[in-house]
Amino acid sequence: MHRFVLTLSCADRMGIVAAVANFLLKEQCNIIDSAQFGDDANQLFFMRVVFATTRDVDAVQVRDLFSSVANEFNMRWTIHDASVKHRVMLLVSKFGHCMNDLLYRYRIGALPIEIPAIVSNHRDFYQLAAAHNIPFHYLPVTKDNKDKQEQKILELFNDEHCDLVVLARYMQILSPQLCASLNERAINIHHSFLPSFQGAKPYQQAHDRGVKLIGATAHYVTADLDEGPIIEQDVSRVDHSMSVDDCAAAGRDVECAVLARAVKWHVEHRILLNGNRTVVFR
Repeated sequence: MHRFVLTLSCADRMGIVAAVANFLLKEQCNIIDSAQFGDDANQLFFMRVVFATTRDVDAVQVRDLFSSVANEFNMRWTIHDASVKHRVMLLVSKFGHCMNDLLYRYRIGALPIEIPAIVSNHRDFYQLAAAHNIPFHYLPVTKDNKDKQEQKILELFNDEHCDLVVLARYMQILSPQLCASLNERAINIHHSFLPSFQGAKPYQQAHDRGVKLIGATAHYVTADLDEGPIIEQDVSRVDHSMSVDDCAAAGRDVECAVLARAVKWHVEHRILLNGNRTVVFR
């Protein structure tokens, strides 16, 4: 059985689900999973369908067959072969907890991805990359070479035929040009104190204010710093007995879990953009 994933969005109107189902029936495809959402406020419709067929066809052929249905409803749509793994490039700086968590999930098969490259502006994690047999690219960034190093990142992304960049605590602001080149193909993680506690030592600031919740946000990268479409968020409760280090440790745990879920949902084609929001079929 060949499995494929269809995702689509379009103006909401009668007959969309019937058209998709009739197409799959006509092409001798069996629906494995289906989810849909109608955004009443914007009159938009979103759908994700996993289907299988015994026919000897590939994703390109199925896309060609479906194009007439898509054109009829003016859909924004994709069809992917479910067996093809995303190639994901990791970017990291000096905090390695998110990268280490992703590498572990990758190694045990919990994340259906390939990782052809790890890029960092520090040398700290070259041994961790080597332990997973993943090439490590050290690209130090200064105010004088930032444009050049970003170009190397983009060239590496293209040369390795990557599908996604994950900023696993990569502490550099991407330029608007790189953000545009990686549009909808870059995910970032950060603590959820923003905009309350900006700048250095956010956990110290939060501790000083006696916060009761520590959270993390995973989102798509845009030129608007930390304001891209949110994919996933979560929180952990803290209290007066916890030190700054305790709060930071809780934050690291939440960041790892949130980022892993965001990456998994992306590579499983569960996320559809809805303006500056996302529809996530979990």
